[in-house]
Amino acid sequence: MERRTFIKNSTLTVISLSTFGALNWNGKNFEGDTSTTTDILGPFYRPGSPLRTNLRLANSNGTRIVLKGHIFKEDGKTPVNDALVEIWHCDEKEVYDNTSDEYKYRGGQKTKADGKYEFKSILPVPYKADPKDESSWRPAHIHMRVSVPNQQDLITQIYFKDGKYVDRDKWASDPKAANRILTISKNNSGESEIIFNVIMSKEIPLDKKVYDKVTGLYDVGEGNFYEFIKNDDLLFMKKNGQLRASLKYIGNNTFEGGIGFPKVTFELQEDGTVRVVIVRTATETLNGIKYLKYS
Repeated sequence: MERRTFIKNSTLTVISLSTFGALNWNGKNFEGDTSTTTDILGPFYRPGSPLRTNLRLANSNGTRIVLKGHIFKEDGKTPVNDALVEIWHCDEKEVYDNTSDEYKYRGGQKTKADGKYEFKSILPVPYKADPKDESSWRPAHIHMRVSVPNQQDLITQIYFKDGKYVDRDKWASDPKAANRILTISKNNSGESEIIFNVIMSKEIPLDKKVYDKVTGLYDVGEGNFYEFIKNDDLLFMKKNGQLRASLKYIGNNTFEGGIGFPKVTFELQEDGTVRVVIVRTATETLNGIKYLKYS
């Protein structure tokens, strides 16, 4: 049976980004040459974090840090007003707060006209993703999401220079993460300070009717189900109920996760069913069919 796709091929071209971008101060403002690169969402994102700038807990013995920077439009010099900047990270004991009403080490804030954000928190530590697997250590990192109307939402992570496991972590060691491995310096108050300036990218618009088509639950066989849920201009992907990735639309019926994977393509068959092709890694591809749609 001949297949046909239900999304018209986009006439928009995805802007090609070099791996290594930079922000420079020209004496009047910041100038940039590439958008900030994405990273994986990770399994611990919690929507609805409280709006606050101070994430420190009174009983913590973690290293105090200040994380700050500016959010810029794709030109690298125009500040973004009213961007929602969210961060989350583990505590000094390698633990993420995934359930409590306190949303420990999670928070968000809105930028003002100057595009500036600033959080007070503690320095996260490396942790073992799988307690039984010594090769699963992840370096210390902070997750960030930046949401801006009419700009592509950004999901990314920042790492730290000379951090343990950075060189062997497959995400931190990816060339696209090079400008997100940051120096920790001291500010005038003697606290550790991290500066991370963000350049947003243009959004490729996708009609709500298309999202209505692709969202739902897909059976990929062997008792595994993948669920796709619209979240702002992102598509969240769950496997068997667990959040696995955030995907942005890149054109030609395809969505893409951080560091290029997973890639997810949707197809409409002549009989009206919707199929999905999930390229999880360079060597693993799954195929599935929509099992449950959302009204």
